[in-house]
Amino acid sequence: MHTLPHGGLALSSLDEQMLFPGTKGLPLQAPLRQGAIGVQGWNVLRGDTSFPVSVLKDARLRHNLGWMRAFCDDHGVSLAPHGKTTMSPQLFGAQLANGAWGITLATATQVQVAHRFGVRRVLLANQLVARADLAAVLALLHGDPDFECIVLADSQAGVERLAQAVAAHRLARPLPVLVELGLAGKRAGCRTAPEAMAVARAIAAADGLALAGFEGYEGLLVSDDHERDLRMVDDFLGQLVALVRDADAEGLFATPEILLSAGGSSYFDLVARGFQHVTGLSRPVRAILRSGCYLTSDHGMYRRHIAQLDARVGEPDAGLLPALEVWSAVQSRPEPTLAILTMGKRDASHDADLPIPLFTARPGASATPAALPPGCAIVKMNDQHAYLRLPDGDPLCEGLAVGDLVGCGISHPCTTFDKWPLLLAVDDDYTVRYALNTFF
Repeated sequence: MHTLPHGGLALSSLDEQMLFPGTKGLPLQAPLRQGAIGVQGWNVLRGDTSFPVSVLKDARLRHNLGWMRAFCDDHGVSLAPHGKTTMSPQLFGAQLANGAWGITLATATQVQVAHRFGVRRVLLANQLVARADLAAVLALLHGDPDFECIVLADSQAGVERLAQAVAAHRLARPLPVLVELGLAGKRAGCRTAPEAMAVARAIAAADGLALAGFEGYEGLLVSDDHERDLRMVDDFLGQLVALVRDADAEGLFATPEILLSAGGSSYFDLVARGFQHVTGLSRPVRAILRSGCYLTSDHGMYRRHIAQLDARVGEPDAGLLPALEVWSAVQSRPEPTLAILTMGKRDASHDADLPIPLFTARPGASATPAALPPGCAIVKMNDQHAYLRLPDGDPLCEGLAVGDLVGCGISHPCTTFDKWPLLLAVDDDYTVRYALNTFF
C-alpha cells in the first residue's frame, strides 16, 4: 500500500478501522476498510469522490518533508513541528521519520492523542493549568516513564500549580519546564526579562520541576510592515538568547541540555540564524523550531511568507510547496458572473483569507485540471456554500456548468484540517492513494 513513512508510530489500527457511509468526502454506499482506499481507483477529477473533498498532494508532502529536514540539517537546529496544524498521526509519523526531534502540541488532549499512537517526545507549547489536564499529562508520565513531555510556565502562580500537581504524582524524573517569553499586548508569556528570570528561579527551586530552557513565539510579530517585523523578530530572539545566558550564569538549568525554542511558519529562518551560535554555556544548547504549517504550506498567507523566506535564504528553486486543496462542485449558476459551489465555512479556512480558486475540471474519464483565469475569486462563504465570482466577459461565464469541479487553495492550513476527520492523499493525476486521519 502506498503510504508515507510511519516513523515507528502505531498506525495499523487506522488502516484496519471500518469507514461507513456518511464519511465526509468519501463516496461510500457500504462499509470499507480504510486501508483499502488506495485500491479503489478513485480519481477526484473523474468525480469519483463525494464533494466537497479535501486532498493532499503526496509528491508535495514528500518534497516539503525533505526540504525542511535539509534546512534543519544545514542550520544545525532541531524540529518539533506543531502538531495542532494537522492533528494527524500519519503526518506525525512522516515528520518523525524525516528527522523531527519531537512533536509540539497545544493541549492536554492533543498530548493524549499523540501518546496513544506512539509519539515519544512532546513539547506542550502552552500553559498547563487546569486540574484535570495536569492530571491527564502527569498520568501519562507516571504510567510511561520513557515518555517525555516538556511544558511551559510564564508566572510563579503557574509554577506553583505545576509543582503541586507533580507532588501528587510519583514521576520517574523531574518535569522539564520552559519559561515562555511573551510580547506586550499579545498572548501568554512573561512581558519582561526580570519577570522571566523570576519564573526561571521559581522553577529551579521547586521540587519535582526542572528548568529546561526558554521559548517564545515570534509569529505574533507578523504585520504588513515587513522590514519592521524582521527587526523586531531579531530583537525578540536576542532577548531569548540573553535569558538563556543569564539563567546559565546562575546555575538554574537542571537538564542535560538547554532547550531554546521558537519558530512559527513565517520566520523560522530568522530563528535558525538567531539560535545558530549560542555556545560557551555549561551544557549543550538544542535550538528547536516549531513550524507546523511548513508541511502543507498554502496558497495564501504562508505562500506569501515563504516567498519572502525564499528570497532571504536565496532558494534558487522551489522551496516549500502548497500541498492542500479543497475541491467542490458547481451546484448553481444563478447569474452570468456567479457560480455557487458545494463548499463553505465548514470545509475550508476563512479566518486569514477566503479560499483561492485555482482549477476547474469537467468530470470524465479524461478530465484534467485547467487553470482558472485571473479575476476569479471566492467573494463570500456560507456554512456550505461558496460564491465564486467570474470575470465579466470571460468565456468561463458561458462555459462553467453545473456539475463542473473547482479546486481551491486555502490560506491557513490549521483551520482547514480541523474541518476534516479524514483527508485523501492523491498523486499528480488526482488518483486517491491513501487516507489520513485527524483527531481534533
